[in-house]
Amino acid sequence: MVALQVHFLLIPSLMSIMGAAQYMMQDAALLSYIDQRFLSLEKRLQKCSQEVLGYVDEFRELSEAVLSRLAGLSTHKAELQGQVENLLRRVEHAQRDIDYFGSVTDSNACVEVHEDLLKQQLLEEAEEKKRLKLMFNSSCNHMLAGIRSLKVVKKTGGKHGSWMKDPGKKHGKIYFLSGSVNNVILEFANIMAFMENNQTLKARRVPLPLPWEGTGHVIYQGFLFYHRHGSLNEIIKFNIQRRNVADQMLLPGAGRIPAYQLSPQTKIDLALDEQGLWALHAEPETGGNIVLTKINAVAMAVEQSWDTPCSSRGAEAAFVACNTLHVVYNSPSGGSPRIQCVYDVLGALSAPTNPGLHFPKRQGGHSTIHYNPKEKQLFAWGDGSQIIYKLHTEQKV
Repeated sequence: MVALQVHFLLIPSLMSIMGAAQYMMQDAALLSYIDQRFLSLEKRLQKCSQEVLGYVDEFRELSEAVLSRLAGLSTHKAELQGQVENLLRRVEHAQRDIDYFGSVTDSNACVEVHEDLLKQQLLEEAEEKKRLKLMFNSSCNHMLAGIRSLKVVKKTGGKHGSWMKDPGKKHGKIYFLSGSVNNVILEFANIMAFMENNQTLKARRVPLPLPWEGTGHVIYQGFLFYHRHGSLNEIIKFNIQRRNVADQMLLPGAGRIPAYQLSPQTKIDLALDEQGLWALHAEPETGGNIVLTKINAVAMAVEQSWDTPCSSRGAEAAFVACNTLHVVYNSPSGGSPRIQCVYDVLGALSAPTNPGLHFPKRQGGHSTIHYNPKEKQLFAWGDGSQIIYKLHTEQKV
């Protein structure tokens, strides 16, 4: 009975020992598995290291090959440069030989070539004149022969300004633009309303969104064309009735020096004649001579320009009548103004024509002189006076 009790007491101990042995066996298996994994990783790392070393060796070989090729290219570059320099020397020798053979050939061939070029130039000039005559297709066959008389319509305003009618409209409205920088037009119903003493009360004020500069503006077919103040060469087209800017353009080469030496406030002078809108300005590249430009008033684009022989030195104003530029000269102190340079774009007049054509009974200077092609008169501003000059014309010969 005692032995049976001992047996029962030993059973739990034996079971505990067996369980511990089982756990020890499992730990040994886990350790073996971990060792195997470490060995596998070590082998893979060794393989990766070997591959990296192989890549390094390949890269080193590639670098050496590239450096070798670059050295070869430098050598080829030097050889190519030497060949090019040799070729240039041969070309220079050949050019000298050509020049020599050209100099010893018969000069009659050169004369024939020059004659052909001259004939071609004359043909081109004739074609250009035909084209201009087609462009200026109005019956403009008269020339200025004299200035008959003057009429002082009004004496109001300062030294600088301009006044005019619109030759493109049937009405007789008068437009008054005072000052060389301003932004208000005064519009009068007719010349009688303008001549009244208290004329500002009779006028309609038309403000401009952009002020003008100088006195070279014109009004044509309901639009005011003027040089915008503060700009180098921008010309504004302003709709007087709608009071808005309809268009604008840049006049190439203009605005750097005054159009006339005695009227430095005006850099761009606009003009009207039987053909429409023109622009006058001077350029340093022409030696201060006046450049005459025909402008398409609808498209606001340059049609053609002419470098005239008329100098801006000593000039105070100018106007265009029947395709012809007339430049007015004076003394700096304001003497007797006279037309001393005339330039016809069609070449119908020989320059100078009618030199020294004086303005009658007039002493002093002009701020502006504009031709009205509808009335064949000059509208001028002289020392604060608004003047009309009547003209004497003759047929062009």
